[in-house]
Amino acid sequence: MPIPAAGYPLAAAHSPRLQVVETTDSTNADVVAAVAADPEGWPHLSLLVTDDQRAGRGRLDRSWTAPAGTALAVSVVVDATMVPPALRGWIPLAAGAAMTRAIGHQLTGHGGTAELKWPNDVLVDGGKICGILAEVVPGDPDMVVVGAGVNTRMTRADLPVTTATSFAAIGAECDDDQLLADYLDDLSKTLARLTHDDIDRVNREIEKLCVTVEREVAVAMPDGTTLAGTAVRIDPDGRLVVASGTIETIVSAGDVVHVR
Repeated sequence: MPIPAAGYPLAAAHSPRLQVVETTDSTNADVVAAVAADPEGWPHLSLLVTDDQRAGRGRLDRSWTAPAGTALAVSVVVDATMVPPALRGWIPLAAGAAMTRAIGHQLTGHGGTAELKWPNDVLVDGGKICGILAEVVPGDPDMVVVGAGVNTRMTRADLPVTTATSFAAIGAECDDDQLLADYLDDLSKTLARLTHDDIDRVNREIEKLCVTVEREVAVAMPDGTTLAGTAVRIDPDGRLVVASGTIETIVSAGDVVHVR
């Protein structure tokens, strides 16, 4: 399904600027550069959308590609001045939670279950359907660009790894405009809670969505070691707490694998 001729009117109602491009290497790279060059032209919740991203980037410097028309790539501008500095670590999780709920709405009546994998991957029945990457604009730490790639019409044969999934692969339809509208609406509301320092509510809501909590995990740590244990909770700074016996380790960054 190509980009609709009418654009994305439902999503546009939640954004001061919605720009659609036919193709690009990376929506995140484009928006980061655009915000750096013209910050006033890209206010809070502005976004860039395409269904043909050629050189997408993920966490840990991973790259990914998808056949044109099979995945939706979107990058959203977040004005972090609205969030207390101590709570800005929650921004990627807020985006992950918002996308989890938006994808869940699309699955109503289908039977699939959307869940959040810490910190911000979205799974459907255990398969990754969406990845999210948050980047600070160089030279402007108060501006953050949050990119998301959602596998929409990718067939099983086109899925890059066996642990991935898509709406098409599970036999579900995706209304791209409604998906983006729900995502923006939910993201805006969660960021507003952070603005008003309602961190307890944000923490509870995200923990409820997060399938990583209470799972046995193996975490590839930035220093090359692997931490094995049980993910017991998300702490007030948005970090994952992993228990190994009586020892609890706080994980602020790492690649999490659900062991069982």
